[in-house]
Amino acid sequence: MLNRTPLYEAHVSLHGRMVPFAGWEMPLQFHGILAEARAVRTSSGLFDVSHMGRIWLTGPEAAALLDWVTTANVPALAVNVARYTLICTDEGGILDDGIIYRLGQDEYLLICNAANRDSVWRWLVQWRDERFTKVKLVDRTTEVAMIAFQGPGTLQAMERLAPGLAERLRPFRSAQAQVAGISAHVGRTGYTGEDGFEMMPAAGDAPALWRHLLETGAVPCGLGSRDVLRLEAGLLLHGSDMDKHTNPFEAGLDRFVFMDKESVCSGTLRQVIQREVHRKLTGFQMVERGVPRHGYPIVRDGTTVGHVTSGGYSPTLDSYIGLGYVSSELTPPGTSFAVDIRGKMVKAKAVALPFYSRRRN
Repeated sequence: MLNRTPLYEAHVSLHGRMVPFAGWEMPLQFHGILAEARAVRTSSGLFDVSHMGRIWLTGPEAAALLDWVTTANVPALAVNVARYTLICTDEGGILDDGIIYRLGQDEYLLICNAANRDSVWRWLVQWRDERFTKVKLVDRTTEVAMIAFQGPGTLQAMERLAPGLAERLRPFRSAQAQVAGISAHVGRTGYTGEDGFEMMPAAGDAPALWRHLLETGAVPCGLGSRDVLRLEAGLLLHGSDMDKHTNPFEAGLDRFVFMDKESVCSGTLRQVIQREVHRKLTGFQMVERGVPRHGYPIVRDGTTVGHVTSGGYSPTLDSYIGLGYVSSELTPPGTSFAVDIRGKMVKAKAVALPFYSRRRN
């Protein structure tokens, strides 16, 4: 049986099209994927992301455990600061990606992907038992909901619901706060390329907070538009654009790897740096009309040089875009190749990431 988030009934009442996703019953869309994506780019959108894993780590060795299994400099995090990071295997592969929030002196929250929640939990437990025994791990995914409020209109809306909070929270900062009178952990984070907030209230309070946010004029959005938005912003999806067989340098995530430490993957990653990386992730734009889908071959001079990992139509750019691994020499912007779309070679060119970047005040 599929899991349901605390907002399932709210989605059904809004005529959300519910689909199975990573063991959960989630809304794919409400009133159209492209319309929802445009709403987030121009005003504000509301996403239920309660399916994502939420694991609390407490104790005097909590920072050390996270520092060991991730690529971040965890001890350097100040309280109420968040950091995007990669959770790596001992072979340097990406087991998952997520966000670490430092909540207190010895308290951290790790957000991981729904599909990888069990494997991340087992990885944490393994190293807790072997090396960092003074850590308490608690999976509160079903106890705490998670709502993403994204788009340029969110700042004004949040000022009405939580006066002064938006001004106090810079990007990748967080705080426990009252939003419309409801207690929630609020982070100025997201997965859309827009400014916005991710709020974590108790599961029982989630429907009321969802209603208050909808009343600001926010458009309810599903997984479909979230995927469009993250692709436009050049944000990778684990399981498609990276996995445990991909290292951070191939995925172009070098900037999230703190190498001046010892960790489960540091030795392997130092070896990767010393040798040439033969394939890298590149962004590309279709020069000719065609939809690049996951798994389609990328071809140069009649030879397959890679495969599409993510692709589709960008309503913001009015163009078809994609991500894919190719030989390192084919990644410079402007490099030409083709995507094999069901036997037809459709021209494309490499472009710099992100495809879309919001205007910053």
